[in-house]
Amino acid sequence: MREAITRNVTHHQASQLLHNKFVVVLGDSIQRSVYKDLVLLLQRDTHLTLSQLKSKGELSFEQDCLVEGGRLGPMTNGTEYREVRQYRTEHHLVRFYFITRVFSRYMESILADFKDELKPDVVVVNSCLWDVSRYSRNWVSEYKENLHKFFTQLKAVLPMESLVMWNMTMPLGKKIVGGFLIPEIADLGPMLRFDVIEANFYGAMLANAYRLDVLDLHFMFRFSLQHRMKDGVHWNAIVHRQITCLLLAHAAQAWGVELPSHTATDQNKISVLNYTQTTYQSDYGPSCYRTDSGYNGGPIWPQGQQYDGYGPDFYEDGIPTLSQFDVGYFSFGNLEQNNTAHSGGNYSTLPSSSVKPVSAAPSCSANNLVMKQKHTKRQYNPYARQKRNRPCKY
Repeated sequence: MREAITRNVTHHQASQLLHNKFVVVLGDSIQRSVYKDLVLLLQRDTHLTLSQLKSKGELSFEQDCLVEGGRLGPMTNGTEYREVRQYRTEHHLVRFYFITRVFSRYMESILADFKDELKPDVVVVNSCLWDVSRYSRNWVSEYKENLHKFFTQLKAVLPMESLVMWNMTMPLGKKIVGGFLIPEIADLGPMLRFDVIEANFYGAMLANAYRLDVLDLHFMFRFSLQHRMKDGVHWNAIVHRQITCLLLAHAAQAWGVELPSHTATDQNKISVLNYTQTTYQSDYGPSCYRTDSGYNGGPIWPQGQQYDGYGPDFYEDGIPTLSQFDVGYFSFGNLEQNNTAHSGGNYSTLPSSSVKPVSAAPSCSANNLVMKQKHTKRQYNPYARQKRNRPCKY
């Protein structure tokens, strides 16, 4: 996770990774900035400006369009505010829904769209801050019930190949100011940061129980508070680019696509995605790259030449396809064919025989404290109820 967030995903890598993918972002104003940064990265390698981060409901942002709500309707800070945005090109489709509750009648209408129309390949969702502050002061039981309803219906609507990422809410400041904190709930301001931690625990545990992917942004940015805005809620463009890179790196790992490191020796090859067999390899990678022979286990071209990252497919307007991905799959226009074909991945891991054993460290008689072999690190979830056994001190 630490490596994923420090990885710099470029414009070309993001464009290739999300080629002919339908991405949906659900959430509040922070999720809207996640959508905006993703749309911007699909076009060029620049960061969001301060005005772009603060704007809401604009008619157009970086060649996207306002579909519903926003400036087309009443501009309010209430729970009835709506905003639906969409960025669409020949090979990319990204949509954003502004929601103030994880499950409601409005959410049911969104899920109905997924059921009857084009189904998303990637769903990035978060709903927490409005749920715990704007509907009821005793929010715990209702929030849990709404999470159950949302996850149940979302799993029923989406195909198994769809990748769903639940973003945990980021750390709040001690003092919250701005349009979000209306006078009716001003007294809740000092306690909201603690309520968010509790709500994050419920959301993460339930999302994990429904076998969804959970990204703990609260833990990841707990030491990046210098990048939080003065209102105590929102974050600057640097953090949002890190979030985008984290989301894309997670999607690449789920699909078995290896993102080249920014420390590569040949900087001209950084923009090329490497479809080598990784631990999380799926059916997404082109068949011509799949071989067990080659120098250092690398992929071999059918002609027997070593793959250097630049093949004939790199210079074409498209990506290599598998037999199950027909022409209808690579078209946003034909909704009926698109509804029945999604790339995704089977998330199957490689057999244990392909994993190279870890060799023991060389023995040295002069120092008996040298670790002779690599020990498996014990998995520990900081948000779990069960803590590690600690010796009692009397």
